[in-house]
Parts: sequence; structure tokens; C-alpha cells
Amino acid sequence: MAYAPSYLMQVVIIGLLLAVLGVVGMGAWWSAGGEGSPLHADTGNATLVALGGEVYATHCASCHGANLEGEPEWRTRNADGTLPAPPHDESGHTWHHPDQQLFEITKYGIEHFAPAGYRSNMPAFEDVLSDREIWAVLAYIKAQWPEETRRMQEARNRQ
Repeated sequence: MAYAPSYLMQVVIIGLLLAVLGVVGMGAWWSAGGEGSPLHADTGNATLVALGGEVYATHCASCHGANLEGEPEWRTRNADGTLPAPPHDESGHTWHHPDQQLFEITKYGIEHFAPAGYRSNMPAFEDVLSDREIWAVLAYIKAQWPEETRRMQEARNRQ
């Protein structure tokens, strides 16, 4: 005799499937950095900026400076061909790049995107920081910029 699920059981199964699809869809939207998502460099989110400050102090400040000032002579190559860590304040070039590019460079490392043979001391943080922590660091950095610098960088995000 074949088993025929009851009507109630069918409704429960369909409900569970819809719930799973909703969670998967929301996760995909968040991971893409959708508006309102916890995964974008939201300078207006005080919690995210505070987390970013903590993560920056732990993982970034030793090279990029406690005040985002970078290493001295950051445009002049070291003896090994690498460049010193650039500043992340408005005097550097961080604001010249859109958020998504900054996220990917931080996560995967600059060498992942550079021409073959390019060398950098910048590590990839893919196995060190969560996506949320990377977005938080970017939010913290951007929150330190003057309003005009933030406006210019936001224009790059829209391009």
C-alpha cells in the first residue's frame, strides 16, 4: 500500500520549503551588499563603524597607521619591490576606488587583481576576517573622511 501524505503534512512541507527559499534569497541579497544589508560600508551604522574601528586597530593599524596615515614614503618602492602601506585617510588613494573593489582587495589581496609578477605586502584577509568585518573596516575608514571626500567616493560607487 502506497503512503499518501495528509493534506496538513503537505501544507507543512510546502511552508518549510518556502521558508528555506526565503532565507536563501535573503542571504544572497545580503551577501551582494543590498540596500539595508549588513554587508556594505554603511558609515551611518554606528554599530558597524564601531566594529570596524576594533577590527582596524587589530588587523590594519600596524601597517596603515592608527590614524589611517599609512607608512612614510608610501609612494616609493621598498628594496624588495613592494610599496609601503598607503594611507587610508583623504591624502591616500583609497577613496578613489568603489566599495566593492576595496572589499575584494581586502578579502583576496591586491595580488589577486594585479598583473602577473606584482608583489605586495598586503595580505588577503579571506581566512582571517568575515565579510561583515571587512565591510565594517571599510565603513570605519570612510567614516573618518571629510564629507567632501565621502561624496567623491560615493560617486565612484555609482559609476
